[in-house]
Amino acid sequence: MTSSISLSGQTAIVTGASRGIGRAIAIELGQAGAEVVVNYSNSPEKAEEVAKEINSSCGNAYTFKANVSDENDVESLIKAVLERSGKIDILVNNAGITRDGLLMRMKTQDWESVVNLNLTGVFLCTRAVARPMIKQKKGRIINVTSVVGLMGNAGQANYAAAKAGVIGLTRSSAKEFASRSITVNAVAPGFITTDMTKDLNAEPILSAIPLGSFGTPEQVAGTVLFLAADPAASYITGQVLQVDGGMVMA
Repeated sequence: MTSSISLSGQTAIVTGASRGIGRAIAIELGQAGAEVVVNYSNSPEKAEEVAKEINSSCGNAYTFKANVSDENDVESLIKAVLERSGKIDILVNNAGITRDGLLMRMKTQDWESVVNLNLTGVFLCTRAVARPMIKQKKGRIINVTSVVGLMGNAGQANYAAAKAGVIGLTRSSAKEFASRSITVNAVAPGFITTDMTKDLNAEPILSAIPLGSFGTPEQVAGTVLFLAADPAASYITGQVLQVDGGMVMA
């Protein structure tokens, strides 16, 4: 379905866009008229499928392989996009992984891999787009965090810590970039129907969600589209929008 919000003429990078929430975000932005850079670190076939879907619906998309936890890869990504598209209007930091386990048994490698991708990757991408966005005096940065970063979760100390860090990074960078008309916000999904949640025992989770169901990637994508839109979200920065069915209420 075509969105009523227009991002025509804008270039958007979506990290981790080959599947799940990232895929839905890329398609949503593409259908709204943005040129979408479909970032992936593996699964090139799935990334190409996302780009093909956008292009077949009169959108414009291309893929780019980069591990966003690798500084050189990030610099190559941003350089390539600027050379091809001339600007970067929207960055969606979505790429993430889980390596669940109880804290006392968690391997250091599992801690580091999650923090490196889910938090350091957001830092590297944000830092890399800061210069071109500051030069443009305009930009939208949207970070995908999680309600787990707000409430914690047993067996996910690494994931919760990284996602909580994304919230702190969001608010700090929002204050730094606001004078250049760059907004930085976060979206905190609750339990969304993706590969990450397909094996969970749904019954106890659903009992904690007032709306009584898991969310969809498209519902998260719609929130990201709103935050990317001008003028709709131009006066919103440093905020965390929860898409969780009412699971966490401050």
